[in-house]
Amino acid sequence: MFKISRLFQPFLVALLAFILLSIPLLSGRDRPAPVNAQSTAACDQNRSVSVNGAATVMVTPDRVLIQMGVLSSAAGIEAVQTANAASMQKVIKALTVHGIENKDISTDIYVIEPVYENYDSLYIKGYRINNQVAVTLRDISKTGDVIAAALAAGANQVQNVEFYSSSLRTYRDQARELAMKAAREKADALARTAASQIGCVLTISENSSSYYNGWWSGRSQTLWAQNTIQNAQAPAANPAIEDGPLSLGQIAIRAEVTVSYAIKQ
Repeated sequence: MFKISRLFQPFLVALLAFILLSIPLLSGRDRPAPVNAQSTAACDQNRSVSVNGAATVMVTPDRVLIQMGVLSSAAGIEAVQTANAASMQKVIKALTVHGIENKDISTDIYVIEPVYENYDSLYIKGYRINNQVAVTLRDISKTGDVIAAALAAGANQVQNVEFYSSSLRTYRDQARELAMKAAREKADALARTAASQIGCVLTISENSSSYYNGWWSGRSQTLWAQNTIQNAQAPAANPAIEDGPLSLGQIAIRAEVTVSYAIKQ
């Protein structure tokens, strides 16, 4: 019978023990990681619910954009250019007298066009220049005085007066947050009705907008069409506005999201 030398016996025992200890490690090397059953159920894309959430933040405006200018006409190009330039210089000077800086006055429209004798005629009887500037007012209490001063200086067009907020980004972020909250509440309610629970978010799409809420149809739409409405903190009251002809109303900053949630098993 083959006999093992006592010198090699400890070595063989150690080798056998190493092999026995290595077998579980080798067998588990290619084994897939255990699956978290809870996370799989929370993110099962085969069972989902899709909802819309909308929110509107009502903001008192603190900026005004006025589009106004001079419409001039004359028989010749040089004459109409000279007349229009002179009138616009007077208008711009009147604006600067009211503290409006040059950076807040910019040319918005400048069009030179021929004036024909009649619709079917090619005979040019004169020329017309439509020259308008966009004026940004950082002090909204000056709106009426600025328009009156421009008209007195020679402006004969007031194209648009638009109120807006200088913190539009902040309020849009706030509206988005409220819209997501509204979507989550709606999804929770639907899932509970189906005796289930919502899991992780699968998809999100977003649409934001803002409009001036100074007329009845806009106000009605805002009040009745949204999930969430919140009034932002209004700026300090301005006595010049409260006692003047302007009623600022509010700007409606609206966010709408469509969110898909997984439904847990």
